[in-house]
Amino acid sequence: MTVAQASVSGPILFGRYAFGPNRLGYCGTEDHDAVLGYTAAGEAGVIRGLARTFDGAYPYLELIAAANAIDDPLDRRVVEAYWLGSPLLARVTPSRLHRSIQDRFRPRLSPATWRRMEAGLAVGAAPVHAFHVLEVFPRVGLLRGGPADDVLAVMDACRIRWGTVRIVDSGTLVVDVVPLVERAGRLELGPARSEVVERWVDGLGFVGDVVPGDVISLHWGWACDRLEERQLANLVDWTARELRVVNQVGKR
Repeated sequence: MTVAQASVSGPILFGRYAFGPNRLGYCGTEDHDAVLGYTAAGEAGVIRGLARTFDGAYPYLELIAAANAIDDPLDRRVVEAYWLGSPLLARVTPSRLHRSIQDRFRPRLSPATWRRMEAGLAVGAAPVHAFHVLEVFPRVGLLRGGPADDVLAVMDACRIRWGTVRIVDSGTLVVDVVPLVERAGRLELGPARSEVVERWVDGLGFVGDVVPGDVISLHWGWACDRLEERQLANLVDWTARELRVVNQVGKR
């Protein structure tokens, strides 16, 4: 079962991207079946309540909404800006983002690590999910269950990736995905490679109508959404921007 993209509200779009890490127990409510089921069914009111349990993502939504005079942090424009990037991010001033990150994360960091994070904030970081993955996660370590052994692999799984569907199977897709790689201490995007990603759990998912050639978004090995050209362009652009920031600051 899936809900047509054109009818997807902000809360449902949030659920589509939040379910990937939620099902693995990394963030949000422990009722993973609820996130999947109510998102697939388009039950925006329920997802609106569950979204507040995602204490990594929700403050960014509040920040983006406030900076753009949007009353609802789960307005579709805000949700899309956080996960994929959009011009709304440019209205979040460096000082606003600095205060938010300082309040949330400075108590967990050593003075030296905080200075490195501040350096990223000073050279153009934005409250997009790619910033959280590339700058906040490796310094703070925000996976439930302890630190990750392979930080690069975790960052690649955690960021919102994009890829072209090649094969549609019953519960999976074969997708040519653009990966994150490290070369000479710099984080870059490598050549596309084929991966098998999940799209159904017990008959529920969000991309039931995809066909070979479609471009989709991925989060923790889960197919989130079919991307329009505009959305893909934003995701590629804002990922590249945050990579420039992290590489300008230097090694993690």
